[in-house]
Amino acid sequence: MNATDPQASLPRQLYTMTWPMLFGVLSLMTFQLADSIFIGQLGRDPLAALGFTVPMQQLITGLQVGLGIATTAIISRTLGAGDEQRAFRLAGLVVTTGAVLVFMLALAMWLLRDTIMTLLGAEQSLLPMIRLYWMPWLVAAWTGAVLYFGYSICRSHGDTKLPGLMMMVASLLNIALDPLYIFVFGWGLPGAPLATITSFGVGCLVIYPALLKRGWLSFDLGTLKLGQSLKQLGSIMAPAMVSQLMPPLSAMLATALVAGFGSAAVAAWGLGTRLEFFSIVVVLALTMSMPPMVGRLLGQGDIGTIRKLVRLAVRFVVVWQLGIALVWLAASGLISELFTSDREVSRVLGDYLLRVPLSYSGLGVCMLMVSVNNALGLPMRALLISTLRLFACYLPMLWLGGQFGGLPGLMSGALVGNLMAGTMAYLLYRQGIAHLRQSRT
Repeated sequence: MNATDPQASLPRQLYTMTWPMLFGVLSLMTFQLADSIFIGQLGRDPLAALGFTVPMQQLITGLQVGLGIATTAIISRTLGAGDEQRAFRLAGLVVTTGAVLVFMLALAMWLLRDTIMTLLGAEQSLLPMIRLYWMPWLVAAWTGAVLYFGYSICRSHGDTKLPGLMMMVASLLNIALDPLYIFVFGWGLPGAPLATITSFGVGCLVIYPALLKRGWLSFDLGTLKLGQSLKQLGSIMAPAMVSQLMPPLSAMLATALVAGFGSAAVAAWGLGTRLEFFSIVVVLALTMSMPPMVGRLLGQGDIGTIRKLVRLAVRFVVVWQLGIALVWLAASGLISELFTSDREVSRVLGDYLLRVPLSYSGLGVCMLMVSVNNALGLPMRALLISTLRLFACYLPMLWLGGQFGGLPGLMSGALVGNLMAGTMAYLLYRQGIAHLRQSRT
């Protein structure tokens, strides 16, 4: 089990816990970008079809991450109490529950696919291509969720290296299979999710035998008090899941606003969103590595060190994300030409890269504060942050920008909205930590 040295400095502890997740998440984002590049060579319509799946993918991701948060919290707490057998059975319950929930969500998406696409503003000419793409894509999303639950169990035991390594292996395999499935086999757009199914399936064949061999996973659920265990899981999972579902809801509504400017705008927005995932990879790694540290310090009653840790992380995120924004700013012309051969999509993507990445520091702080508040046992405050980001900051600014400045104004609205959200999130965190400190004195 990987454990940090309690005598090490906070920056060193944070680095030790974060770097395996950083490389794993970075490789995951890289294969998603590679998907976009390969699909972009097929033309505007396939790229637009991919763009309409982005908010739905975020919906599934929100569900699996919410359950992953509950997994880490409950299993770590149970292990700390010395009840290993219950922890192993809880892991089996998590995998079973998660697989069923994601399957039901994917099935609902498939049955309602035409309605969803209409609500998102998809053109009728795109619907046949979207139908062709969605079945293998939904299977890939389910496979990825099941693999993620295995990763969460590993992290709850303090092992970040195996998940990080398997993220890299699965991503490299996916990148290698993409051109084979899309172009060589002639499967076109559906070839991308078929490559993902293959790579994620290989990941499951490695992770789950490893969990069973270590004894960290048991499907002997008969000895668990299922009602009590599900209630315990749900008490953490429900608010965390709703909090995680706010970003995809925001993405769905944003896509609907962007769709009013045409398919080229949707295609460019979808590419920009994927670049956003890549840009905030360090933040994503921190949201995975910080909760175990915060939880341990909270158990020790060391609120002061938690505040120091969060300040350190926030300062790093702000500086790092501003640096990333400058890179996109300098390379906007080259990037927009690399990702698509369509001149209109390239032009819109270039405008996106000149504006939106400047707000990633605010977005990163907001994401970090949601994660920290969940770890502090303040899931309702985390949910409040996500809700206010959606309804008070991001979407209103997006709409106002679009009304007064067209598509460029909409992108400027995204910039302002994200910066507002980051400031609001940090202020709410400070209020929450102050109340928590007072309650313990």
